[in-house]
Amino acid sequence: MQNHDHYLLLTPGPLTTTASVRESMLKDWCTWDDDYKSLVQSIRSDLLSLAGVSEEDYTSVLMQGSGTFSVESVISTAVPDDGKLCVLVNGAYGKRIAEIAERLKLNVRTIEYGETERPDLEKVENALEQDEAITHVAVVHCETTTGLLNPIHDIADIVKRYNKTFIVDAMSSFGGIQMSITGMDADYVISSANKCIQGVPGFGFVIAKRQAIQQCEGQARSLSLDLFDQWQTMEGQEGKWRYTSPTHTVRAFKQALEELKLEGGILARQNRYEQNQRTLVDGMRALGFTPLLPDEWQSPIITPFYYPEHEAFQFERFYEELKSRGFVIYPGKVTDLKTFRIGNIGDIHPSDIEALLEATRESLYWLEPVTK
Repeated sequence: MQNHDHYLLLTPGPLTTTASVRESMLKDWCTWDDDYKSLVQSIRSDLLSLAGVSEEDYTSVLMQGSGTFSVESVISTAVPDDGKLCVLVNGAYGKRIAEIAERLKLNVRTIEYGETERPDLEKVENALEQDEAITHVAVVHCETTTGLLNPIHDIADIVKRYNKTFIVDAMSSFGGIQMSITGMDADYVISSANKCIQGVPGFGFVIAKRQAIQQCEGQARSLSLDLFDQWQTMEGQEGKWRYTSPTHTVRAFKQALEELKLEGGILARQNRYEQNQRTLVDGMRALGFTPLLPDEWQSPIITPFYYPEHEAFQFERFYEELKSRGFVIYPGKVTDLKTFRIGNIGDIHPSDIEALLEATRESLYWLEPVTK
């Protein structure tokens, strides 16, 4: 059995990055320097281009920390004291948004579904019709608990018909799945450096409608996560962050954005992720594994599989066997079902998935029946 110093991360982020992205971090940067601030401004502009929105209508803000920090910055800043947030929940990350709101002592209502269920749009419509206090609606696009892709455009149609502020957690989908931010008339779209754009961890970002963020002055419940103040500083001081920024991560992100362009943009990347996912599911089925979700609900981001029906199966041993062969997968996150997850994003290609399938077959040697 071969030991690997380097392995492929088959997770929803952090994920496997290119050597060129990692190498871009070998230079140190000064946060006050004009060259660095110019780099930040170019990233902010690149994000708007990638989102397909105009600088006249939308802006972008970078925020230190993991993606959850950016989610909390939006919830903390965008919802006023007299507002009410409605959160659609069908997984751990929808629950996290609701928990953030509760910790901030906001007025919050949840519409909850099973973790393997898509949102019932009628429930959304009824909630907005009956509860006029709701001012903001938040939903996770790709719920990485299960890999389920929520119908955000259909949800947006309802939210905007009732003239509510729409917040989209696109953490695991922006840059890797096509979406129309203008078509949804989304007010806030949130993602992270270390997801589909294939950068490294260290900051998240928010694409915000200018009209929405301009109304948020003084509303934040946190100093460091004040999205309005962060935006004002970046706008007024040409790319400056209020507090120390993750300079190496920012440089890596710029390189990752350039590599996304070279690949052919979001559609080309989505096609690669989808090919990875089809190869994975077909191969795992051939090995006797069953996917958690119906194919038509499954995103190309991450795929959960049920444990095999073998009483001797232990995920921890399976994980270590795969890791020793150069692959790291993810444990399951569904509350009541025994599953594990395999991601398809990052610098991962169909040939890598084929190698993973062979490693999976090899890693199950200890489950084969003993012949006498």
